[in-house]
Amino acid sequence: MMFDPVAATTLEISSAVRARQVTARRVAEISLARIAATHRRLNAFTTVTEARALREADAIDAALAAGRDPGPLAGAPYAVKNLFDLADVVTTAGSKINRDDPPATTDATAVTRLHAAGAICLGALNMGEYAYDFTNENCHDGNVHNPRDLTRSAGGSSGGSAAAVAAGLVSFALGTDTNGSIRVPSSFCGIWGLKPTYGRLPRTGSFPFVDSLDHIGPFARSVGDLAAVYDAMQGPDAGDHACAQRPVETVSTGVGAGLGGLRVAVLGGYFESGGEPPAHAAVSAVAAALGVTRRVELPVPHLARAAAYLITATEAGQFHLGRLRTRAADFEPPIRDRLLAGALTPAVWYLQAQKFRTWWREQVREVFRNVDVLLAPATPLAAPVLGQDTFVFAGREVPLRASIGLFTQPITFAGLPVVAAPVHSVGPLPVAVQLIGAPWSEGALLRVARVLEQAGACTAPVAALAS
Repeated sequence: MMFDPVAATTLEISSAVRARQVTARRVAEISLARIAATHRRLNAFTTVTEARALREADAIDAALAAGRDPGPLAGAPYAVKNLFDLADVVTTAGSKINRDDPPATTDATAVTRLHAAGAICLGALNMGEYAYDFTNENCHDGNVHNPRDLTRSAGGSSGGSAAAVAAGLVSFALGTDTNGSIRVPSSFCGIWGLKPTYGRLPRTGSFPFVDSLDHIGPFARSVGDLAAVYDAMQGPDAGDHACAQRPVETVSTGVGAGLGGLRVAVLGGYFESGGEPPAHAAVSAVAAALGVTRRVELPVPHLARAAAYLITATEAGQFHLGRLRTRAADFEPPIRDRLLAGALTPAVWYLQAQKFRTWWREQVREVFRNVDVLLAPATPLAAPVLGQDTFVFAGREVPLRASIGLFTQPITFAGLPVVAAPVHSVGPLPVAVQLIGAPWSEGALLRVARVLEQAGACTAPVAALAS
């Protein structure tokens, strides 16, 4: 039977390439053809680096022919959100303004490490402008369409990344998460996503949004892929002041260790209020699969979300102040207005929010003295229709874009690691559950995720590209 890289996972592709069952070039050619065939419907890519991909694939095949090990991700096709630098590609960050910048001269650190592991880069992916977005409706590059239902949002701001993985265009992708931009697209597109602990993975060579909240992380269609890609990117990096000086802590080898010794609980209170039924049904399904009945609460998560909003707007507004002064008309109007509001925020408010953040982190750490993994909805609803402006939350109509991050923002605020686990059994569209851990507990989260995957409670099949 001919090997099909579209349906295969990253590790399956790597295994087949390393066993010489398929060439890396053939994998790249099939992936490039699928990107071309689906582009008009999905609009997931902004740049396809075909020449680079074929060059990297040929190098892998040559290494294998010479008896050299090309790396644990050998031949796996991937792409990156268009705020990661790719040599010879303009890093637009979803904006009109950055189009005037020269191409990057080097790759981002994460891309360099993935190249060393043998992965093949196919290009840059569509995203919300400057990552200040939850729906990936971009007036400069066009909307990303959800491969599960092309009339719906893929989520943002890493929507192109999630759509490309869900549709089988690539076996994994990189995104970023400031307030939920890995977890929201994972939920809407029905795939796995990992937001590591703040500072765990290097951001060097990625265009910033909010320095004190920005994370990078992978999307994939299997837990083993998440672990392998995460491992390939780990390690200190002097180019990112926030990158932790921690050695590589390999998680791939322990991902199948099961639940032994792990204390799991459902997040109650705020995280059980509001939202549409599928969001909470997904949590119930995951809890049942794990045999979890215990519930705990985090203190004042609504205040953590409010403070995260304030920090986001203030830092982003200050970062873009020069662009706001000289090229305000070139921003998407809603994003420009949020940035302007942030730039005008009194400094004392920002300082108070950061002070509150320090206090809240300590409260969260206390909760993790008695539990290892928390379960919560990733999004309050499944993927909305493109152009939708509102939805009903807790009995009242609320603005969609401002409210999609209701359950993700408090978690990012504390810098906690999260695996987004996709549930396809609660309705016509998937929705994800957040598996939340204490800082540096990515390995434990991936163990829980593997148990759910093996039980069939959380899966990430390739989308059929329904209309």
